[in-house]
Amino acid sequence: MDYTNLIEKAMEVNSNAYTPYYKFRVGASVLTKSGEIFTGCNVENITPAPCCCAEQVAVTNAVKSGHKDIVAVAVYGDGLDYCYPCGSCRQLLVEFNPQMDVVVAKSTTDYKIYKASELLPYFFSPKSLKE
Repeated sequence: MDYTNLIEKAMEVNSNAYTPYYKFRVGASVLTKSGEIFTGCNVENITPAPCCCAEQVAVTNAVKSGHKDIVAVAVYGDGLDYCYPCGSCRQLLVEFNPQMDVVVAKSTTDYKIYKASELLPYFFSPKSLKE
């Protein structure tokens, strides 16, 4: 699948990030089964707990618009290396679709694709709970 547009959206929204402390901007975009794209950027806070990751914001934007059928996410960060989702974001992504494509991008031509379940192989699932 061609993820150029999805990566471009993540790169565009990256510039909107609020990063006064760590100065590390991240943009993310999610693609739904219906073909719609929703974006998000990270929002820092002086205390780490209230910070919002770009992937979380993008997923939240999709869900608030009635889309829970996410098939792919692109993540773009300002660093020199690929920007992978953090552990919390990995759990969020596998909850929506363990088989979604996770595209970690340096550019529209330099990226890697993983399944969400590859990035978090032993993820917590409601199937783990006792009934």
